[in-house]
Amino acid sequence: MATAAEAAAQRIYPPNVLANSSLITVKFLAACFTGAAAGILGLENWSGFLFFLLSTVFTTICIYFLNCHGKPQKFVPGGFAELVNPGQDNIFTFILVWTLFYGTPLCPS
Repeated sequence: MATAAEAAAQRIYPPNVLANSSLITVKFLAACFTGAAAGILGLENWSGFLFFLLSTVFTTICIYFLNCHGKPQKFVPGGFAELVNPGQDNIFTFILVWTLFYGTPLCPS
């Protein structure tokens, strides 16, 4: 069994990896819901991407204050810059869900 000093010296500390994976999941789900909302609202072109940008900033602020307690460098290797970065997967997920929900009518006739 590793002591506390050995555990702190490890490059990959399992509790931190677990916490960071939940942050990635939150950002992914936010991108999915934002894409669905943008599609249902019928946003097009830059207004949809602006909506995604605002959602990313809102998600980052929530994670910054609620999960990281104002110290993201303690929880995320890249600090605040890593929290703001939406990630390529999340951008593509947003676009996919946006296009899937774009043609969906609000009230089917």
